[in-house]
Amino acid sequence: MSSSKHQSQDDSMPQTSPPLSTILPPLICGTATFNNQYNPDPYALPTTAIVHEALSLGVRAFDTSPYYGPAEDLLGAALNTSFVRDNFPRRDYFLLTKVGRISGDGFDYSASWVRHSVQRSLERLHTKYLDVVYCHDVEFVSPEEVLIAVMELRKIRDKSGLLRYVGISGYPVTTLCELAEMILEKTGEPLDAVMSYANYTLQNTRLASVALPRLEAAGVSVVPNASVLGMGLLRREGVPIGAHGDFHPSPKELRAAIQDASDWCDKQNIKDNRIEKVAIRWALENWMREGASVGSSGDPASGIPWQRENIERYGGAKLGVSVMGVSNTEELHETMMVWRSILDGLEGGEKTAIDSGRGTDERARSLQRQQDVNVLATGIRKVLGKWVDYTWASPDPGFVNKRSAPDVPAPLPTPAASPDGLPKQALTREGSHLKSVRQI
Repeated sequence: MSSSKHQSQDDSMPQTSPPLSTILPPLICGTATFNNQYNPDPYALPTTAIVHEALSLGVRAFDTSPYYGPAEDLLGAALNTSFVRDNFPRRDYFLLTKVGRISGDGFDYSASWVRHSVQRSLERLHTKYLDVVYCHDVEFVSPEEVLIAVMELRKIRDKSGLLRYVGISGYPVTTLCELAEMILEKTGEPLDAVMSYANYTLQNTRLASVALPRLEAAGVSVVPNASVLGMGLLRREGVPIGAHGDFHPSPKELRAAIQDASDWCDKQNIKDNRIEKVAIRWALENWMREGASVGSSGDPASGIPWQRENIERYGGAKLGVSVMGVSNTEELHETMMVWRSILDGLEGGEKTAIDSGRGTDERARSLQRQQDVNVLATGIRKVLGKWVDYTWASPDPGFVNKRSAPDVPAPLPTPAASPDGLPKQALTREGSHLKSVRQI
């Protein structure tokens, strides 16, 4: 890992680049929801309020992509405010973005496009450096193209310091493993991060059963788990419908099985029994433990106000990293209640709860909720039956990359300021006030 020559200032890159697993926060705010794939009008979302409130609640990492419509612009606009500049120095939060995917059927992993994409992300996010850059949805291009993009990103890292860590992301876990192994073999340097989505959920745990041993052996530092609801599949009301209509790749038979599982949950005499509530808690809690070997020891967002933390406070163990996306501040608060309840249930969680002001009884509540969720999760997976660990094809058979030339796309409209008004109420325990949780 190279070291940066830049001076350590608030808006420039820190002097050293330690292993990503020692500094990345284990909870990352995803911005795929800042996109018309998940929401009819992303400009109508309170994105500035979400980002500001996330920072105020201790979240210290944001994941985005040029492919997520206006997400980079919206995130950048929220960060480029006096509230953030005055309270959160750039060195105190992480920005993760991606290169390579341009559209649903367009990919460009060429060195020239990688350089263009990195520069564009820097401008959109109003930052002098990016903490992590992934090659986006690597299964859609050849291994040779992925290798070219990874090597170009590393060249940018080493020569200009415009980015710190390099990774890949995608859906099929076997492809991710093969590419991580190939990159280590060809370059002698392991990937810093491999992000998988929809592969550690109530419905599908192949990220742990299939990928984890191989990614560890390939020397990957961190494996974030994204989309704990399977791109919105694990919801009582079904998959999200955005401006592009029904985009979800799951077959109708799987959707029907999920609906049966949701109906079964509704009949159980257990509090907070909606399938999405169970799925979120189960995935966050279990990946926190099962993904710890490829996890991180950065700031855990435990709720101790305005204090930079790391996992050493909780005994030094790493925690599995999760990416959670929200569409409003209510969902953000719900997520943080769940996350902090899980932290309270860890060994030493009593002190965490007391120091954060949540009280002495939170560990007992957390362990009871863990027990309830495990009962419901066991029942859900029994109802799903043959659909447990089912995966859909990615890409579809016969896919053709329609990206023919490295055209520079037209700029997106400048996003208007999103609604402010940040709720300041303290989080006390895992809530049940939401009627609909739309996290992905």
